[in-house]
Amino acid sequence: MRQHRLHRTLGAGIAVLATSAVLLAACSQPAEQDSTDETISSISIATGTTGGVYFPVGGAMAEILGNQVDGITATAEATGASVENIRLVSAGDSEIAISQGDVVYQAYNGEGDFGEAVDLRVLMVLYPNVYHAVSLQSIHDDSPMECFSDVAGSRFSVGAPGSGNEVATRLVFESLGMSFDDVDVQRYAYVETARALQEGQLDAGSWVVGEGHGTLRELEATDAIHLIPMCPQEVEMVTAEHPFYTMHTIAGGTYSTVEEDVDTIALWNVVVVDASFPDDLAYEVVKAIYENVALINQVYEPGEEYLVLDTLANSPAPLHPGAIRYAEEQGIDVPAELRP
Repeated sequence: MRQHRLHRTLGAGIAVLATSAVLLAACSQPAEQDSTDETISSISIATGTTGGVYFPVGGAMAEILGNQVDGITATAEATGASVENIRLVSAGDSEIAISQGDVVYQAYNGEGDFGEAVDLRVLMVLYPNVYHAVSLQSIHDDSPMECFSDVAGSRFSVGAPGSGNEVATRLVFESLGMSFDDVDVQRYAYVETARALQEGQLDAGSWVVGEGHGTLRELEATDAIHLIPMCPQEVEMVTAEHPFYTMHTIAGGTYSTVEEDVDTIALWNVVVVDASFPDDLAYEVVKAIYENVALINQVYEPGEEYLVLDTLANSPAPLHPGAIRYAEEQGIDVPAELRP
């Protein structure tokens, strides 16, 4: 049975939010007017590398906004992904960003790579990213890696510098009492990690992506892959330390060269803006995207079941008033814990 399923009500996940102090407990109602008089006519959407899922998803969002929101042009920008995207929004260089939930949590709370809290608001919750620890079957046959901790001493790619992949991998290592000093650390993006595995320059690497990621399918077209499981105690240690992670099982057959189920963790991707983003424009953005999600599903079909308002329950930071307004119009009861 797939383990990523979350309760499909906004009540789900509230205990995590309440206990982690992610959100303010104020019960204010969303404003009906813009929080600023600023006029925005051009929206830059910070996404990720061109080989990842964020970039085509952001491109679909840009097309929706350009077609559906009056007076708006929108562009998807290729970036280093999650951490860089938060910094771009915070600096005013991008208006909208896609980011991993753990990075958003850290940014909102001024933790990890963020020395100061970033005043973010969440517009949408997208789909879960799944932590893949990937080797080749040929490497595993020579040096078995049966649990994640077995990567110690290996040549391991932790992801591109400043990426959500790197953040997630660091948090996993730390939760297991490890550090990057325990491996011969490399910092490659996904395409480069796959190439380095093929060329014998790496033993393993991490992909924090939706299932069926294109670079993994391309890799296994030439080399059978081995997905390194997180053993039960490892999953328990990671999820206990960081409640924004949940247990997840990659079903056997998801990848053609991996027949058995593989246990790991997952986290949610979210769409964020600065807290100053105008309320009415946020409402129009959220409305346009939710009512035209078919275009996003065309570029990332595995995310289809998650692009519903119910998944707002998994937000790692406060929802934007414009998102709250739209959700409530659709009959969703938004609890105080999700309000800014």
